[in-house]
Amino acid sequence: MISIKPHHFVDILTAFGDGCTDPKPHPYGHAVHSVTKEILANHYVSLRMEFGADDICLPCCHNVNGLCDDTIDVSFRPKAPKSKREYNLLMDQRWAERLGIQQDDILTAHEFCLRVRDRAGDISDIYRETPVDRTAERQKKLQLGVTKFLG
Repeated sequence: MISIKPHHFVDILTAFGDGCTDPKPHPYGHAVHSVTKEILANHYVSLRMEFGADDICLPCCHNVNGLCDDTIDVSFRPKAPKSKREYNLLMDQRWAERLGIQQDDILTAHEFCLRVRDRAGDISDIYRETPVDRTAERQKKLQLGVTKFLG
């Protein structure tokens, strides 16, 4: 079972839609690459929804006692919280509301992807701090990733 933040799974689908099928390790040491590979290899792996540090965050150099100490680039999203932890929690709460999920819910990756397909709709209100053109591009990649994932 993989512990995962809702927005992390959405980000994996979005990257998949953008052609990322073999992600490489990141200098921060987080586990996006290994979790992505596991999910892409097994669409029925169980995912436990986590709004704190998930399996991607655990090995990251910015994970300090279970809390992210990283900041985000607010140059193109000045109304976003500068704290990555606060921003990510905001994204997770919005995705959770949209998809009807809660902390500790368990879904297969396939089931989660079906929820994204069926419930995501227009994501501009989820990413309201991000410029419209960036969100529109994200939406296209997410939809393509969902389609590819579901085969």
